[in-house]
Amino acid sequence: MAVADSDPAPVRRCVVVAVIGAPNVGKSTLTNRLVGAKVTIVSSKAQTTRCRVMGVAAAGSVQLVYVDTPGVFAPRRRLDRAMVAAASSGAADADIVMLVVDAPRGIDADTDGILSNFALEKRQSVLVLNKIDLLARARLLPLAARLAARAAFDATFMISARSGDGVDDLIGYLAAAAPEGPWLFPEDQLSDMNDRLFAAEITRETLFGRLHQELPYALAVQTEDWQPFADGSLRIGQTIFVERDSQKAIVLGRRGRGVRTIREIAADEMARLFGRRIHLALFVKVRRKWSEDPERYRDLGLDYRV
Repeated sequence: MAVADSDPAPVRRCVVVAVIGAPNVGKSTLTNRLVGAKVTIVSSKAQTTRCRVMGVAAAGSVQLVYVDTPGVFAPRRRLDRAMVAAASSGAADADIVMLVVDAPRGIDADTDGILSNFALEKRQSVLVLNKIDLLARARLLPLAARLAARAAFDATFMISARSGDGVDDLIGYLAAAAPEGPWLFPEDQLSDMNDRLFAAEITRETLFGRLHQELPYALAVQTEDWQPFADGSLRIGQTIFVERDSQKAIVLGRRGRGVRTIREIAADEMARLFGRRIHLALFVKVRRKWSEDPERYRDLGLDYRV
């Protein structure tokens, strides 16, 4: 008696989705929600994301690769130009471009610039109105209509990245649109960011949350020591670079209390994400014009020459 063949394995498909938008519209929060894990840092301050971060998720036989890009805005400094160039590159390399708009904010100057310069009508594109829980429903459809008049989006979704409302429908659409092809990452990989850079980003996220005004934008974090111990714990040594002595004093705080608090918060978050005890050492150094140092750009995968 012949044994019936088992059902063939489903054909694998893969889609790369660039998440673009103005600063502080919720791109990183949405990327983390789409992946189902924290792969990129989040802050209430604009321009937190400095480099492209790929978050990886699966829906059945489909792998979804989300490219969280820096916010697109009018650049003033070399670092600004490099961040905007990273966003443009992320969009150019994607199968689908997903424009995220802060619904309560509407079409601000930065979003207007994206609509004018990214040629969304020439590629498959999706409009995502985020933070709909903060806007009256009666105002959503007119906003969507104004945006649709600017670009021929293939689909429009209204979501709250923070609560997850509407996100499952968005994932379903993206998975259905995925072309046939091999997966780009192993099935257990969540991000393309290495652990050393991710740890530096966690500390920078903590600094953004603790410091105010322009200071967070004047600093960088570099992981310089990574020493695992036999008990499974990990020692991480990092340097926080600032541009002036006065900034160093603010980060350190009175009698070093500020940097100790930052260390405790960042170490707890790293322990949660890495699943091991973290011994974090932080050093604060003045490096004038660090944002003109090509090495910092290489660490972040940014193009210093733009």
